[in-house]
Amino acid sequence: MTGNGSILCQCVFQFLLFSKISLSSLIMTVIFLTSKIKIRNTGEKTHYWLMVSCSIAYVASVSLLIWVPIKVLLYKKHHLSKKIKGWRPVMMMCVVLTTLPSFSFSIAVTEVQKNINGSANLPDTLPDLPVSLVLTSLIVVDIIEKLRTYPLRGRQKSNEDTHIHATTLQRIKTVTDQERQNEGNPAPPQPAPRTTASAATTRSPAPAQAGPEEPAFQSGVLRAMSQRDARAEIFLWSFLLWSDTIEMVRVAGHQAVYKSAWVYPVYLFSFISLLRIIFTPQNPLLNSLGILLQDLPFIFVRLSLIIDLGPVTPVLGLCKNVLVTLSYVYFNYLTKFRVFSSFELN
Repeated sequence: MTGNGSILCQCVFQFLLFSKISLSSLIMTVIFLTSKIKIRNTGEKTHYWLMVSCSIAYVASVSLLIWVPIKVLLYKKHHLSKKIKGWRPVMMMCVVLTTLPSFSFSIAVTEVQKNINGSANLPDTLPDLPVSLVLTSLIVVDIIEKLRTYPLRGRQKSNEDTHIHATTLQRIKTVTDQERQNEGNPAPPQPAPRTTASAATTRSPAPAQAGPEEPAFQSGVLRAMSQRDARAEIFLWSFLLWSDTIEMVRVAGHQAVYKSAWVYPVYLFSFISLLRIIFTPQNPLLNSLGILLQDLPFIFVRLSLIIDLGPVTPVLGLCKNVLVTLSYVYFNYLTKFRVFSSFELN
């Protein structure tokens, strides 16, 4: 990319990041105050605009005192950016400064409704817009952070093209080295000594499992439909990654959940699961943190909800958490024991 294009893209990225951080907090505050006025059936606007002013002051103070200084410091001090490995300061600021207050406002709306109308007069379900807005903003910020390493214009080479190019270069290099070796040493090569079957079996690597052969399309409509781009896949996998947390937050809006004390652990563990977004996508600890921060706590939360309140949460989500946790423990730890390593011994 050219210099002007790179600067323009960086400005667009920074504007989108700041807008997602500020708008989600302001909209959550407006929704909270609107619901409070509707519950009290009052036309008093002074308290409403006072709280809106406080929310604007919060966003302005956070932006000027935390967001802008950190962004300027990371931009000018490149050696500090290189030392930050495995986690993303921008995502940490979004989770702590935006998501946490938004979840707190969502719980405050429920508590205000309980204190004024009582649990019997509460609506059947909580509005889904505030929480969906916050999670969508957080996911979009995550997508923006991932897209910063890619150009926004032009084609992106697929992984298959890169792999084929690297394999071709490796083969050419191997053939060239072999020809040079033969030219430098014209003597015929000596036959290699035979080894025993046991030694050959021990030293030879395990055969790779052959997968199904995939079709390859060279022309026509099928070739256009088979195109893959990493930039487009970022959007897909970013939303799929947080589908479990989105479903858990949706459960908090169920009538039986938010009218009881179960709304607190549901929101708490949902927020804890969002802490994974602070770490970089290639962090080696991300898989373990996904089990410890999401799947394992969700097993106990979903199982407790089903036992106490019935099937308010889908059983499919519980099965997903159980299978993911068991598969992670089995393939990463149990297969190292002799009892579970019969394939390697054979």
